[in-house]
Amino acid sequence: MGSILRFRKLSYLAPVKLHTEKKVEQEKKAVDVPNPCFSPEPTKRALAPTVRRSGGKEWRCMDNCCWMIGFLCTTWWLCLFLFNCLPATLPGFQAPESPGVRLKREGITALHPVVMVPGIVTGGLELWEGKPCAEDLFRKRLWGGGFTEIIRRPLCWLEHLSLDNETGLDPPGIRVRAVPGLVAADYFGPGYFVWAVLIENLAKIGYEGKNLYMAAYDWRLSFQNTEIRDQALSRLKSKIELMYVINGYKKVVVVPHSMGVVYFLHFLKWVETPPPVGGGGGSGWCSKHIKAVMNIGPTFLGVPKTVSNLFSGEAKDVAFLRLTVEHLLRAGRTWDSIVSLLPKGGETIWGNLDWSPEENHACDLSKRKPLGERNSTDGNAKRSALKEPVKYGRMISFGKAAAELPSSLLPSLDPKTTTKKNSTSSCSEVRTEYDEMNREIIGKIAENKAYTARTVLDLLRAVAPKMMKRAEAHFSHGIADNLDDPKYTQHYKYWSNPLETKLPDAPDMEIYCLYGIGIPTERSYVYKQSPSSRCKSIPFRIDTSVNGDRGESCLRGGVSFVDGDESVPVLSAGFMCAKGWRGRTRFNPSGASTYVREYRHKPPASLLEGRGAESGAHVDIMGNVGLIEDVMRVAAGATGLGIGGDRVHSDIVRMSDRINIRL
Repeated sequence: MGSILRFRKLSYLAPVKLHTEKKVEQEKKAVDVPNPCFSPEPTKRALAPTVRRSGGKEWRCMDNCCWMIGFLCTTWWLCLFLFNCLPATLPGFQAPESPGVRLKREGITALHPVVMVPGIVTGGLELWEGKPCAEDLFRKRLWGGGFTEIIRRPLCWLEHLSLDNETGLDPPGIRVRAVPGLVAADYFGPGYFVWAVLIENLAKIGYEGKNLYMAAYDWRLSFQNTEIRDQALSRLKSKIELMYVINGYKKVVVVPHSMGVVYFLHFLKWVETPPPVGGGGGSGWCSKHIKAVMNIGPTFLGVPKTVSNLFSGEAKDVAFLRLTVEHLLRAGRTWDSIVSLLPKGGETIWGNLDWSPEENHACDLSKRKPLGERNSTDGNAKRSALKEPVKYGRMISFGKAAAELPSSLLPSLDPKTTTKKNSTSSCSEVRTEYDEMNREIIGKIAENKAYTARTVLDLLRAVAPKMMKRAEAHFSHGIADNLDDPKYTQHYKYWSNPLETKLPDAPDMEIYCLYGIGIPTERSYVYKQSPSSRCKSIPFRIDTSVNGDRGESCLRGGVSFVDGDESVPVLSAGFMCAKGWRGRTRFNPSGASTYVREYRHKPPASLLEGRGAESGAHVDIMGNVGLIEDVMRVAAGATGLGIGGDRVHSDIVRMSDRINIRL
């Protein structure tokens, strides 16, 4: 607060003359001396930013900035003051009653212990050992805090967040570890909540440190490496066992979010597997200790935007900002956990060059009718309106034509393109793996015009061979032919893929898929080659000039959109609970109950609502009052049927029926 007040004070002071009169006179004389290399006009332009004000004071651009910032700060504090002074009874100023207060009034109290598992990037990371450039940052947050170090020393910050490109573990001389406790992921930054709202509401019905736990882990590592380096899985197992005992032998409710969903899926298989690879809990451990797994924003089948992130360091939000993409791409490709988010199931799940489960998707989500109000004529009308449906199965297309042409007119994928070794490179300094590639290979990649969920893995192996070789030892993205094959239980790379592992033998354990809908979510991309062939540049980029032919087209700015929570498509979030695990299947042999609970996105009506109490966005849903109430009721002892069973608004059931997979 003191620093803010001092800054406001500086903003209102008269500008300080930074030069003495003598220096000003010297500068004037220097300007008056004719220079044969420059004409008088550029000299006048050079003096233009400094304006003489009345009273002899100079007015500079910095003074304008200070006055502007001071004005904005004063306006903000004035609005905040007025908001807190106005009576709370005025219409529009009444804070809605929180779910915790309402449920407490209904007599609902804490019963089952709750374990929260954060997702990728939302957990804090702190420095324990570093290079000389970070010697004053011991045990300070490098991630999940104020992010001031990004501005002060960006390259040093990136160096300490990167992992070793060969081992996927700590680089020599650097140790960055996960922040422990509830503070690890309650807020991502000042004022930006992640788990804080849920924690606060759980506290209102009696939750505290002994029955509420945040299973923080280093989200950059592969899942098995969190155990090898930090024993994170062993600590999670011990904590669940302890909470089970000290809370009267009540089973635990686990609430993972985003990538934490597949991280905990890995844990479920790890805890049953004998040591040294697994935790040695045995086949009955999950049935004994876990009541329910309430997956929020689940990434079970992967996230298409991961492909663009790893391929070019882009997504729709950063396709226009490429100044530091090379640095971010280099750091991101050392984080093995990102590979866990690549699409799983190949063309069977995500579609091929001519087919996808989302065909005939209604792009204008605001005009979609609720599920109960739809009929067959709506679907027929939509099909007639779409002359040529979007081919979502083509995750990456080079050029708009490649995204729309029939597959028979596209060039076939040349496997030699992805296996040919990079022989020569003209780059003296290697910033990304693109700098190790020759331009011939880069050109041939673009000649193979379209890539599906199957061939895009070959594409990434070509452009990022070190990353893929390292990460694919920890993750797999296929569909198991025979789950009784011992390799699926003995090798940990299959454990985070729900299509290559079985759920535990726990028939009483409930599995929930809780996610938002109604927000356009990235599904496929149109790319082009970068015009620059210079070193230390990324040769591919999203073609932001490409749009659909109609105003309500799903293709905008080089990105095709489907229904989802802005990050995860409905298909990835809901398929396993809607079909893959529904009933007794080969992926769910014990027949554990599964429930789909969707939350229709409703943006905040005004700035006073913040990020909204009914948001369906991937992170903002953590403050959704409906989701919070569902989690609290299950933690207090309710079952899936007790909170209403399935609640489906999207086309997840129709999309699941279109997927031909052996169950």
